[in-house]
Amino acid sequence: MLEVADTRYTARFGRDVTVSDILDVDAANTNATVVADLGVPDSLPENAYDCFVLTQTLQYVYDVHAAIRSVRATLATGGVVLATVPAVTRIARSAGVDGDYWRFTAAACDRLFREAFDDVAVESHGNVLVATAFLQGVAREELSQEELDFVDPFFPVLVTVRAVKR
Repeated sequence: MLEVADTRYTARFGRDVTVSDILDVDAANTNATVVADLGVPDSLPENAYDCFVLTQTLQYVYDVHAAIRSVRATLATGGVVLATVPAVTRIARSAGVDGDYWRFTAAACDRLFREAFDDVAVESHGNVLVATAFLQGVAREELSQEELDFVDPFFPVLVTVRAVKR
């Protein structure tokens, strides 16, 4: 497994994981076992991972095409990338106004990942109520499960991608 910044999702959802590496562009992350920039070709080990958990990261990589090619290259044959990207969000303070580049749609993710992968599934999640609540800082507990679960493709908040390297 390879996950960005920490092993939060690997620890929570991983099964039979024998190796769990942490990718970070910042060498100051003392937990990082792989320090590399997704946007730089050949910066990741090739054919090394069965799964890459890539959550909320691509918006910080200017050359998103190179990043997706890097993701594919680091996966072993049959490897899976599980990615999430924002459709609606504020600019991250940690990245600043000069380091937060993109917001994505399901259509963009489908095209981007199909350029590098054969088996791609993309879904959008959210609706205008969830988007508005999110931007206003409304707590998740203030919305019903039905309100959260309703998907309006014209108001996505989050886009998820599952792509397999064949």
